[in-house]
Amino acid sequence: MSSSSSSDHKIRLKFPTQTPNFSCRHLSELRSHLGPNPFHNIRDYLRSRPIGCNACGCSPPRLYVCLSCAVVACRAHAPPHAVETSHHVAVDVDRVELFCCSCGDQVYDRDFDAAVVGGVEPPQPENIRKRRRVDYVPWTPDLNEQALIAENSSPLPTSGGAVPWGLRGLSNLGNTCFMNSVLQALLHTPPMRNYFLSDKHNRFYCERENRTIVTRKSESSNKNKNVQLCLACDLDAIFSAVFSGDRMPYSPAKFLYSWWQHASNLASYEQQDAHEFFISMLDGIHEKMQKDKRKPHSQGSGGCCIAHRIFSGILRSDVMCTSCGFTSTTYDPCVDISLDLEPNHVGSAKSTSTKSKCSINNKADSSNSGSNSSVSTLTGCLDRFTRPERLGSDQKFFCQQCQVRQESLKQMSIRKLPLVSCFHIKRFEHSPIRKMSRKIDSYLQFPFSLDMAPYLSSSILRGRYGNRILPFDGDEQDGSNEFSSEFELFAVITHSGKLDAGHYVTYLRLSNQWYKCDDAWITQVNENVVRTAQGYMMFYVQKMLYYRASERTGAA
Repeated sequence: MSSSSSSDHKIRLKFPTQTPNFSCRHLSELRSHLGPNPFHNIRDYLRSRPIGCNACGCSPPRLYVCLSCAVVACRAHAPPHAVETSHHVAVDVDRVELFCCSCGDQVYDRDFDAAVVGGVEPPQPENIRKRRRVDYVPWTPDLNEQALIAENSSPLPTSGGAVPWGLRGLSNLGNTCFMNSVLQALLHTPPMRNYFLSDKHNRFYCERENRTIVTRKSESSNKNKNVQLCLACDLDAIFSAVFSGDRMPYSPAKFLYSWWQHASNLASYEQQDAHEFFISMLDGIHEKMQKDKRKPHSQGSGGCCIAHRIFSGILRSDVMCTSCGFTSTTYDPCVDISLDLEPNHVGSAKSTSTKSKCSINNKADSSNSGSNSSVSTLTGCLDRFTRPERLGSDQKFFCQQCQVRQESLKQMSIRKLPLVSCFHIKRFEHSPIRKMSRKIDSYLQFPFSLDMAPYLSSSILRGRYGNRILPFDGDEQDGSNEFSSEFELFAVITHSGKLDAGHYVTYLRLSNQWYKCDDAWITQVNENVVRTAQGYMMFYVQKMLYYRASERTGAA
């Protein structure tokens, strides 16, 4: 084959249109030759990736399998094979899409798409479907439940002041602003607030039924000193206190004592890190409820760990060999995402790409983002977090396909979104080489509304492999199918001052109004004050929460 004929068939990769395109005559000829069901066994051929090109033996990232004779060709040898044999249509193995080597373009076929992805028919078996979503039906108590409610509870008084009910100052017990700031954010985290105010974890029931938890009276008499108290019970007490209508600052002394029992290495009146306290607190709630799983799950016992049900997500880490393209994938649970600040220079092209899809409910956001391109943004930090990173020569990993250690690329993505996403900004740097620590005071611009879809594993993989992902190629699912990817900001924890002498403050969004929680003081502030704050931890909640059919109801 001459070099001129080979150059006439350059491969031009592009995404197919959304509507079926049968304009390629080579595809029409292939369909007429293969019969009415041309792709019925295509999945069997694509379950394993071909080793390399039949002509040259190379194993590049892109390989093409001829649909007529099953020849495997690389980018250079696929067009010549089409000219020699008139086998024009092949399958792009990595993108799992049809490619016409003679037209030099991708082509779309509805039957091929249905055969590869699964299509609508045949339907998936019921046992592997996701649980169906159901419409929200408000609960209405019957007569017996109304009598029980009237006898054992009292309604909250109507708010008569400017501050909403549930917003109450917390007393500083001596350098405990780190704890107060996190507690304010958790007290007004919608799923957690609803959980505790619905009496899902009743502290009186827990202390009575759980024999491993001692009462306060026995603690004061110096008995069972080594028994850890229940952080969820103390959190339930705080919820009861702040939603009681009392405006006087509340002292979380019992909660602080319980936390000291859980994290004895941090038991002191020195200033602690708010992020470290947040992680330690969630671990304490999780550890206690995991121990109680052996007990019957009834009203008031909680049933499972509410902390992880709200904050827990799953991160995906892909390490790809730069030589053969082999990818090693691991999954790790997380309750927050720690982000590095962007370098203080003009943002890269990726930071301004279409991936940064955040909608901000104020014109100030769009004007600020365009006025100073050197300002770090939360979406820019997320771009950097999910950007492919070339690992150094000292971090070579063992490639199972090459059977030697190779240089590699690493890319992070989010496999599963939590109900509430917490972003921690790394403002404290510690250098063991220089033996010094410092705080980064750079301004970070964060949106009030955030679309997390671009950072999902499904979106990252589509950008890497194309618009389709084989369902049998791992169990990767689109995180936005089960949960909404649209999030809304409701709490911001800020840190002001130096590394060893700073102060934490929380800004809360309640009823579309922002409030500053500075220990015992609660003040109403303008949203521009929040936008200019030095964000350290940001809390976003899903805009739309989906209700799913109960498995217990179906079984009954």
